[in-house]
Amino acid sequence: MNSTSSLIAYKETGFFSKMILDYLDGIEQLTPFYAHPVSVDGIKAAVACRRNYPTNRQLLVQTLHKHYAGQNPTAGQLSNIELLLNENTFTITTAHQPNIFTGHLYFIYKILHAIKLCEQLKKEMPGSNFVPVYYMGSEDADLDELGHIYINSNKHVWNTKQTGAVGRMKVDKGLLTLLDSIAAEITVRPFGKEIINSMKSCYTEGSTIEQATFKLVNKLFGHYGLLVLLPDDADYKSTFIPVTKKELKENFSHRIVEKTMQTFPGEYKVQAAGRELNMFYLRDDKRERIEKSNGRYSVINTQFSFAEEELMDELKKHPDRFSPNVILRPVFQEMILPNIAFIGGGGELAYWMELKNVFEVVNVPFPVLVLRNSFLLADNKKVERAGKLGFTITDLFKPQQVLMNSLVNRESTVQLSLQNEKQEVSDFYDKLKTISGTVDITLVPHTEALEKQAIRKLDALEKKMLRAQKKKFEAQQRQLQKLQSQLFPHNSLQERIENFMPFYAEYGKQFIQALYDASLTLEQEFCIMEL
Repeated sequence: MNSTSSLIAYKETGFFSKMILDYLDGIEQLTPFYAHPVSVDGIKAAVACRRNYPTNRQLLVQTLHKHYAGQNPTAGQLSNIELLLNENTFTITTAHQPNIFTGHLYFIYKILHAIKLCEQLKKEMPGSNFVPVYYMGSEDADLDELGHIYINSNKHVWNTKQTGAVGRMKVDKGLLTLLDSIAAEITVRPFGKEIINSMKSCYTEGSTIEQATFKLVNKLFGHYGLLVLLPDDADYKSTFIPVTKKELKENFSHRIVEKTMQTFPGEYKVQAAGRELNMFYLRDDKRERIEKSNGRYSVINTQFSFAEEELMDELKKHPDRFSPNVILRPVFQEMILPNIAFIGGGGELAYWMELKNVFEVVNVPFPVLVLRNSFLLADNKKVERAGKLGFTITDLFKPQQVLMNSLVNRESTVQLSLQNEKQEVSDFYDKLKTISGTVDITLVPHTEALEKQAIRKLDALEKKMLRAQKKKFEAQQRQLQKLQSQLFPHNSLQERIENFMPFYAEYGKQFIQALYDASLTLEQEFCIMEL
C-alpha cells in the first residue's frame, strides 16, 4: 500500500470550533482552564506533578493482569503492564465508548495517536517509560449514539431492546444479523473477509459489548503494546470511593463547575454543565441518575431509595454500582492511571477545560490536553477526479460555491470579471465630482452616492453573468458535488461519520500501519492522506 500525506492548519478546514482553534493558538484567556501547554516542556511539567501523586500501581497492574488473563496478550503488552510498577513509567490515555464495531474512524485515529506519542516521548525523555492506554467508557448508556455505524454513508442500526450501560449489553442475534448485512458489502474487497472474520471472532453471541470491543482493540493494536483499561470494575472503583462519597454528601463538583463557568469566556459554548449530583447507580441492566431530596437518595426510574447511611454502606460493599458521569469520569480515570496526557476530540477537550478546579479540589493532577489527530482519506480515484476538475484534495475543504466560481473563471472563454469596467466607472465619477464640486460643494456627496449605485449595479450584473456561465458547467458541478459528498459525508468530516472497515477491506493491515506512520505527536495539524 502506497500513501502520501500532507498537513494543513485546523483552521483551514472550517470544521473546528473557535474554542479549539484558540486553544491550539495558545490564546491567553484560555490559559486559566488547563494546566500545561501541548509541548515537550508541558509533558515534563505534567510528569513532575504526577510524581507527587500516590497512584496505586500495584492495584492497577493486578487488575490489568486479571482482565488480560483470557486475552492472549502480546509480549509488548505484558512488558508494558509490568512497567507500570515502575515509578518512572507514565501513561498516555485516550478514552472512548464501546461503539459497535468501533463506530467512527476517529476511534482508530485517537488510539494510534496515543501509541505514536508514547514512542516519541521515549526518544525525548529516555529516562522515563510511556505506555499507551485506551480507557473504555463502557458504562455509557446512550445506545442511540453507540449502536450504529455508517458504511459508505449508509447507516446501519443495531435494533435491540436491551437497556442500561452499553458495555454490559450482550451480543445478540440482531447484532450478528447486522454484521452479516455489512459483510455483504465489505467482503467483495481484497481484505473484506479478513476484517469480517475478525469482527465475528470478537462479537460472539452472548458476550458483552465490552468484551467484544476489548478483543477487537487487542486484535488491531495489541502488537503496538496498547493496553485496554476496563473501568467498570470493583477494584478500580474502590480507589474512587473517597471522591464518590464526597460527591454524594456534598454535591461538590456541580458547584465548582458552575463557578468555573461564570469565569469562562462568554464566546465559547458550555460543553458539559453537569447536574446537582454527578453520579449514576449502575445495576444489572440499569444505569440511572442518583438524586438527593429531603435527606434521601433516589435512583430515578427505579424503586431504589437509600438513607445516607444506607447509601454509604452500599458504596463500601459495592463500589462497582456507582458510576461517575461526564463531570467526574475524567477524575476517576486520572486517579487510577499514572497519566500525564489525555488525547481527545474537540468536544472532549472543551469539557475537560471546565474541570480543572474539580481536579484541584480532590488533589488529582491535571494532564496535558492534546487534540487527537484528524485525517481525510482519499484514494487514487478521488485524487484523479479532483485533478481533472483542476483541484487538489486540500482545495475541496472550500465551499462548493467558491470552488465553482474558481472553476468557471478559470475555464470560461468569455469575460466574466467587470473589474476594469468598474475602475473606469470610478474614474468617470472622480471627474464628475470635480465638475460638480466647482459648481456647488454640496453636490459632491450626491455624486458619490450615484457612483456607489452604479458600482452596485455592475456587481449585480457580474454575479448574473457568472450564474449564467455556470449553467454551461453543470456536469462539472455534479462531479464536484459527488466528490465532496464522498469525502465529507453528511456535510461533516469523514472521520466523524464513516467506519474503518471499508478501508481495511481495501488495504488490509497496511491501512492501520500507514495511519500509524502518518500520525503526529504534539504538532497539532490536520493530515490529508492520499491512498
